[in-house]
Amino acid sequence: MAFEGLTEKLSSVFKKLRGKGRLSEADVKESMREIRLALLEADVSYKVVKSFVKTVTERAVGADVLESLTPAQMIVKIVNDELTALMGSENQKLHIASKPPTVVMLVGLQGAGKTTNGAKLAGLFKKQGKRPLLAACDVYRPAAIQQLQVVGEKLELPVFQMGQANPVDIARAAVAHAEKHGNDMVFLDTAGRLHIDEALMEELRAIKAAVSPDEILLVVDAMTGQDAVNAAEAFNAQLEIDGVMLSKLDGDARGGAALSVKAVTGKPIKFVGVGEKLDQIEPFHADRMASRVLGMGDVLTLIEKAEQAFDEKKAAELEQKLRSNKFTLADFYDQMLQMRNMGDLQDVLGMMPGVNASALQNAKLDEKAMGRIEAMILSMTPYERENPSCLNHSRKRRITAGSGTKVEDLNRLLKQFDALNQMLRQFSGPGASKKMKRMGKRMGGFQGFPGM
Repeated sequence: MAFEGLTEKLSSVFKKLRGKGRLSEADVKESMREIRLALLEADVSYKVVKSFVKTVTERAVGADVLESLTPAQMIVKIVNDELTALMGSENQKLHIASKPPTVVMLVGLQGAGKTTNGAKLAGLFKKQGKRPLLAACDVYRPAAIQQLQVVGEKLELPVFQMGQANPVDIARAAVAHAEKHGNDMVFLDTAGRLHIDEALMEELRAIKAAVSPDEILLVVDAMTGQDAVNAAEAFNAQLEIDGVMLSKLDGDARGGAALSVKAVTGKPIKFVGVGEKLDQIEPFHADRMASRVLGMGDVLTLIEKAEQAFDEKKAAELEQKLRSNKFTLADFYDQMLQMRNMGDLQDVLGMMPGVNASALQNAKLDEKAMGRIEAMILSMTPYERENPSCLNHSRKRRITAGSGTKVEDLNRLLKQFDALNQMLRQFSGPGASKKMKRMGKRMGGFQGFPGM
């Protein structure tokens, strides 16, 4: 996951500061030296690091910080503020044309993920009620057109293509096709190269002149670090891009591109690809990303994911069942599905405040185990899901044979489900809130979660 190394190093710096009652100017400068090294190791541009550390140091050695009762917290706040400013204070939305179709020209080097992430972006706008059209303008890369058609089919998006025709003619014809067929957005998947060359730029400039795109969005691979920033600088100089989409931010990216590209090009990061699945794309929020870099979680994005996966009708039904102690394996399965719809569990946990990268690595979330549980529940009859107590040995053998599991796996699931039901019974009915508080005291609270 991106920023893991940087988050751990910054957390270490802040931990040292919290161990001191008062800070001297020397303490601050020593911390800034460690922060500078951490940023450079994360592949952040040297000029950006130099300017960032200078600004933070000037604010951190002020009297308000050094004389504060909690100076370490003040420094964390300053670093958070400056990281947010570095990446762009506010989320910049895609420019939508007053007269459709809105033409979005996707550019970038080969391998950056233009085709897949362009389709993801079109899929995101489809969910918002738009009618996007994908246009295959990359006629050089083998199977580029087929790749766009495959992802378009998966997302149920129309794809316009003219085979190996002139890319400028394809772009012009795609816009005309959209106007005729009522598509209010056109995403032009243009060609890339392994390296920037004049022939590529000349073609892209010709497409820009032919269709006058409302938005030129540069797709850069976050895992290439400083190279991504150099590519952004070059494309911006030639095409005057409107924004950046970072792909592969879920990989082992050190994060340098996300922290440098806005400062170097002056252009905002608008979207980020956060996984391989076609729905794993998010608008970029600098304040939320800064919070995640500093190990403070990303509660707002977590809430948004939960809202998207949340089924109000099922939630009301579940509440009623919990009140009457009727929580079944069918309900348990529904909750598993809603949790899975929020995305990768490790990513979801990473958005929670106080959950650091090393803790996630140690957690080793077993997605396969969830798959086995799902298979066992689906192998049961509706009656068995509602009444697990009826599961005798012959029924268990049938279920495990149908799900490719062992009887021991099913017994373990039933035991865990029974324990969960017992706990839910304790917190239903009169006096539930007092019972929750008593249990919270016995557990010593939930470390790392503010207000709990």
